[in-house]
Amino acid sequence: MPVVQFHLEDGSLDDEQAADLLRTASRLYADVLGSPVERVRAFVVPHRPQWCAVGGEVLSEGGSGLAYFTAIVLTGRPADQHEQLLAGFTDLLVRVAGVPREQVRGRIEQVRPEDWGIGGAPAAQVRADEIAARAR
Repeated sequence: MPVVQFHLEDGSLDDEQAADLLRTASRLYADVLGSPVERVRAFVVPHRPQWCAVGGEVLSEGGSGLAYFTAIVLTGRPADQHEQLLAGFTDLLVRVAGVPREQVRGRIEQVRPEDWGIGGAPAAQVRADEIAARAR
């Protein structure tokens, strides 16, 4: 279920940097949540500089520092996991994209298991089925 999206200015990363960001973010997410990395989805979402502003300055007109991420987790995760994700994804954007730390913004979005689908079934049901299978 873990999904992370990195919103960046189009062209701010080359393909190698994007791959580094996606691979490292996926491992971080899996490690923090104790989830198999196969469940993680990570995306770089490029934005045209003429369609983005930071601090009221349009990027194509001299603005800079676009770096925003959204991480989706199922409700009930402990606060320390949220903090680790916020810090870890920020560190990645600073290292890989070269964005000043103070300009990085991020959000943890919590989704109820009943409202998240895995293979067309609610995550709550998939989790219950996994728990029952392990008990057998």
